[in-house]
Amino acid sequence: MKQIVQYLGNGKTLLEEVPIPKIKSGHVLIKTTRSLVSLGTERMLVDFGKANLVSKAMQQPEKVKQVIKKIKSDGLMPTLNSIRNTLGQPMPLGYCNVGIVQEVGEGVLEFNIGDRVISNGHHAEFVCIPQNLVTKIPHNVSDDSAAFTVIGSIGLQGIRLLNPTFGETIVVIGLGLIGLVTAELLIANGCNVIGFDYDSKKVDLAIKKGILAINPSDGTNQVDFIKNYTNGIGADGIIITASNKSNEIISQSAKMCRKRGRIILVGVIGLDISRADFYEKEITFQVSCSYGPGRYDDNYEKKGQDYPIGFVRWTEKRNFETILNSLSNKSLDVESLITDKISLEDYNKVYNDMSNPNTIACIIEYSDNPSTKNVVTYNEIEFKKNTGIVGIIGAGGFTSSTVLPNLKKKNYQIKYIASLGGLNSTIQAKRYGISNSTSDYKVIINDKNVDLVFITTRHDSHYSLINECLEKDKNIFVEKPLCININELKNIQKLYSKKNVKITVGFNRRFAPFSKKIKSSIGNTNVPINVIITVNAGFIPSDHWVQDMKSGGGRIIGEGCHFIDLASYFTGSNVKKVCMNSMGINHKDNTDNVSILLNFHNGSNATINYFSNGSKSYSKERIEVYSQERTFVVDNWRSLTIYSNSNKKIKSNQDKGHYNQFKELLQNHLNGEKPLIPFDSIINTTKTSFACIESMNKGKWIDI
Repeated sequence: MKQIVQYLGNGKTLLEEVPIPKIKSGHVLIKTTRSLVSLGTERMLVDFGKANLVSKAMQQPEKVKQVIKKIKSDGLMPTLNSIRNTLGQPMPLGYCNVGIVQEVGEGVLEFNIGDRVISNGHHAEFVCIPQNLVTKIPHNVSDDSAAFTVIGSIGLQGIRLLNPTFGETIVVIGLGLIGLVTAELLIANGCNVIGFDYDSKKVDLAIKKGILAINPSDGTNQVDFIKNYTNGIGADGIIITASNKSNEIISQSAKMCRKRGRIILVGVIGLDISRADFYEKEITFQVSCSYGPGRYDDNYEKKGQDYPIGFVRWTEKRNFETILNSLSNKSLDVESLITDKISLEDYNKVYNDMSNPNTIACIIEYSDNPSTKNVVTYNEIEFKKNTGIVGIIGAGGFTSSTVLPNLKKKNYQIKYIASLGGLNSTIQAKRYGISNSTSDYKVIINDKNVDLVFITTRHDSHYSLINECLEKDKNIFVEKPLCININELKNIQKLYSKKNVKITVGFNRRFAPFSKKIKSSIGNTNVPINVIITVNAGFIPSDHWVQDMKSGGGRIIGEGCHFIDLASYFTGSNVKKVCMNSMGINHKDNTDNVSILLNFHNGSNATINYFSNGSKSYSKERIEVYSQERTFVVDNWRSLTIYSNSNKKIKSNQDKGHYNQFKELLQNHLNGEKPLIPFDSIINTTKTSFACIESMNKGKWIDI
C-alpha cells in the first residue's frame, strides 16, 4: 500500500510503498476512500521539517536544554547520534480518514466488515485504528463531507470548553478550515459570531456562510470593532483557531473580552501573556486538547476503555458522532469548503505549495484496488542458507538507534524487518539496505532460511515470540527482559530444554570494553568480590507502558535485570539470594526507587541502587568493583579509573557494549560455539529480578 510521510531531517514529503498494517486486538482495519489534508497542522510539520538545525532548535528551546544535559552526561557523539536518529524517523501525515472496514480485531463488537467509517487515520491506503477512534458514517453523509469529522471535532471541543449560551457574542480568530467549521457550529448554537482573518478569500467564504467576517488588513481595529458591536461590553468569549507565533493575538483577545469573559485556544500562537490584560477583567483562559476527553489517554484510545457517559458526556468519539449527526441533519455544511480534489499519487500538488491562499480544504481520493501485500521487497539480495540469515521483529526506537547501526557495522545478512504498522519497518529497510519489510512477523518465523531472529518488541510480547521461534527451531536474540513473570519463564525453560538452539538476551553491559577490562583484571578465580552499581535512571511517568506490570513488567524487571547480569558477570557466579528495599512507605510492584542486595554462591556481594529521583546532570550509571586491594570505577561508560599501587584512568567515547555483543553473537552463531551468555545465568538473572519484587513485598531475603 501507499502512505504519505514527512521526513523531519530533510523536510521531504514522500509517498512510500509499505506493507499493509496487521490487524490488532481492539482495532479496526480500514481501506481508505478519502482523507482530508489539514493545511494548518500539516503545514507546521512540513515547515518544521524543511527548517535547518538552528531553526529547529530555536523552535524547541526545551529540547535544546535536554540536548545540553545529555552532552554533559553521555558525551557529544552519542548525543549527536541520538538527534540524527530522531530526525531520521519520518512522521506519518494526516488524521482525517474515511474508509470501509476490512477486518475487525479481537474484542471489537461495534463494527462489521463493509461498514463505512471515519477515523483519525493517516493518509494511507489502509489504516489500523483503535475502536474508540472509529465511528460509523450515516447513510446520507457523503465520503467527502465525512472527511471533515475529525477537524470538526477539534472545533467542537473548543466550543464545549467555552460553553457558550444562546445569544452570546463569540469571536473566532482565524478562519482557516477549523475556524470556519467552528464559526458555523457556533451559529447553529444560537450565538452571534464574528470572525477575523487576514485572508480575503476565507473572509468572503465565511460571509457566504452567514458569519460576520472581517479582514483587519482593510484598516479595521479589531478591539474597537468588538467594543462598538457589543455596546462597550466586549465579547462573551473568544475561540482562537489561528496559527501564528505572534503574542499580539492573545493580547488582542483579552482586550476584546468582557469582564469574566472566556478565551479558548484551539490553534497555536505566541503565549507571552500580559497579566494586566487578564487580571483586571478576571478572564478565563484555557487550551483545548484536540478532539476531546480521551485524547492521549492510552486506556481510552488503545485499550478501548470508555468513560462513563454520566461522568464524561462528551468524549472524542462522541464528538465525532455529534459532527456526523450535524452533517446528516444539514446543520453543518462542509462541502462548500472543498477547494481541491486530488488523487493520492498527486499528493505533491498540495504538499509542494501548502501556503497557497486559494486552498482551504483538499480531499485526497484513493484507488479502489490498492496493494494488499504484507511483505514489500526493497533490495533484491541472494541469501545463502546457514550463513546467519537474520529476521528482526520490531522496528522501534531501540532497533533504529542501537540494533541496526551496530548490525550494519558487522554486515549481518538481514532478510526481513517487521513492524505491525509496516511503516517503521519500511523506513529501516530502506535506510539500512534490508531486503524486505513486513507487517506480519510470522513471515520471518516461517521462513526456513532465517536461522537467527532478533526480538526487539515490547516486553509483554517477548514470551510468545520466543515460544513461536523455539517451535520453529530458530536461534534467538531477545532484548531484555527475557520475559515478565515466573510462569512465562518456566514455560520457556521447558521448551528450550527440548531444542538444540541458542537464546541470547540483550545484556550488553557485560560486553562493554570497560567491563571486559575489569573482568580480565579480576580473573576467573573464586575469590569473592564486592560490586556497587548506581543507576540514575531518570523519571518515567507512572502511566508509561514500561511501568505497567502486565505490559512492561516494571523498571526493575524490565531494566534492573541489566545490572543483575553485570554483577553476575563480574563475580563469575549466580545469585544465591536477594533482598530489595524500596523508597517510601506504600510499596508498589512497579517502584523504581530501590536498593537491591545480592549474595552470590561464591560469597561475593553486590548492591544495586536504582533511583529515578536523581538529577539528570549526574552520570546515569556508575559501577564500582572491589577486589584484592584494587578498586575499579566506571563513570557512565566514558571513563574507567583503576585504583591500585599506581592509579590509572582510561577515557573513551561512551560504549555500553552493544557493538561487541553483536560482533560476538555473529561469530558465535556462524562457528557453532557455546552460547554467549550461559542459559543458566540468564535464567538466574531473570528469576532474581522477579524475586526482587517478592522480597520487597515480604520484607525478607528470597532464595533463588
